[in-house]
This record gives sequence, C-alpha cells and structure tokens, in this order.
Amino acid sequence: MKYELITILGPTAVGKTRLAALLAHKFNGEIISADSRQVYKRMNIGTGKDLEDYVVNGGTIKYHLIDIFEPTEEFNVYLFQKLFYNSFNKIQSNGKLPFLVGGTGMYLSSILSSYNLPEVNFESQKQKELEKQPANVLRTYLKEINTNLHNTTDLEVKERIIKAILTTEKTQELKESPRQRIQSFIIGIKEEREKIKKNITERLELRLANGMIDEVKSLLEIGLSYEKLKFFGLEYKYVSMYLMNEINYNDMFQRLNSAIHKFAKRQMTWFRKMEKDGIEIHWLEGPDFNKAQELIQRFVYDGT
Repeated sequence: MKYELITILGPTAVGKTRLAALLAHKFNGEIISADSRQVYKRMNIGTGKDLEDYVVNGGTIKYHLIDIFEPTEEFNVYLFQKLFYNSFNKIQSNGKLPFLVGGTGMYLSSILSSYNLPEVNFESQKQKELEKQPANVLRTYLKEINTNLHNTTDLEVKERIIKAILTTEKTQELKESPRQRIQSFIIGIKEEREKIKKNITERLELRLANGMIDEVKSLLEIGLSYEKLKFFGLEYKYVSMYLMNEINYNDMFQRLNSAIHKFAKRQMTWFRKMEKDGIEIHWLEGPDFNKAQELIQRFVYDGT
C-alpha cells in the first residue's frame, strides 16, 4: 500500500473517536491516540475518553497511548512521538493497519511532519534559573525564540512557559536530520461553527451531570496541586477554581464553555497551518462513515 497510516483529525466534539473505531473495525486496524491528556489515568470525564466509543459489534477496538501515565508524571511531545513509533511498529508487525486519531496539533504534526525531537531535561539547572524569572519575562522570551508559536496555552501557565522554552532551545540545537516520514492518508472532520458550539455545550452539561466535578475532587484528594490542575487546562482548571470558591457554578460553566469553544477554534487554525505547510487533509462534513470508508477504499487500497 502507498499509505502505512490512516490519520483522523479534527477539533473537539466532532465525533473523531467513534468514526475511527468504526473504520478500524472495517479495515482491521488499531487506534493510536493523539491526545495530550488522555494519556493520564484517573482523568476520564474531563478528557473525554468515552471508552464506549471503541466498542463495535460487541468487541473492543484495541487502542494505544490512553491511561498509561499517572497525572503526577511528566508527558510531552517527545515521549508521545517515541511511544507512537513503538505502537505503530507493533501494530504493523501484527498485520494490522494503524489509525492515528486526535486533536492535539503538536502531537499530530510531530508524526505527519516527521519532527526530529530532542529529549529535554525538565529538571536541569537551566530550568531552575528560569523558575526564578517572572512569568511576563518568560512569556516575552518564549515569543522571541519561537516566532511560530501556535499553542497559546503555553503562555498561560508559568510551568508551561518554562517547558516550552526548554523544548524550543533544545530543538534549535539540533542539526537537520529528519526522521523517515510515515506515509499517512489524512481525513479531517469539521462541522459548522454553530454546530460545534452546540455539541460542546451539550457535552459539557452531560459531563458535569455525570461526575466531572467529583473527578476533579478526587485528583485534589490524591495530592495534585491547584497549579498542576491549571496546567492540564480547560475542565480541570475551571472546575478546580469552582472547588476553591474562586468562581461560582454559573461562572465556571460559562467560562469553561467559552474556553472550549476558543480551543476548538485554535485547533482548526493549527490544521489550516498544516495544510499551508503541504500536508493534504481530506475534509468531511461531520463524521460521515460511508464517505470516509469510500475515501480509504479509493486512495489507500484501490490506489496501491
């Protein structure tokens, strides 16, 4: 086959996981998650793991890179890439087709653009020196050394700013030696903006009704700090603010809902940049299984 990998990407709340599971069932595949928060155990509702989406015709599609790290542990794009290649090779050796599925732009790009990533020591002397600087100074420095910064969440939390600086500096030390590029057929799912907003709001209401606040409470109870929850962002940030009586329930809901809408918009901005950089994405209006199946049949199998 011309393609070794099928990628299903798109913003939050468009039905990527369920579509990928149905396609993996059809084409004898396994799924590799490209989600920066679903790697963590005990973070289920807020990250939207929705593991029932992997159940097709009474069987569970095998998935990788979900529930593999404790929330107290460090996870980053370097580790993601390393573990992706391990999973990719394992799936191929078992005679199955790998599906890369998610919405974390940097993680997707690290594979689709074959980033040659360095291993970064986040407990170095340089890290200790950066911690002494105020967040606004670090923010300015990061913008100077990374003029193509697209993940604006890196600018909100001091811990994220420091990690972004260390990663950027280490990457710039590397000489050009790109990895061998994996040939991936890429399907993108998009929806009308108002439809995505509606999906996000309804999903948030459902998650709050199904125990998301208790999930954040349990993370605080096992010793996760407020700063760490802010680092995880979105649901964990705003629910923890509510639990600490910094905002009331209504403010929490409204601010979180708005933040997720903005996040979905940033995801689409990242995907458009990927296209400008030469990555071809075949877009679907919604998670259309029949259309996706037709595309894979035509381009991945009939095109061999």
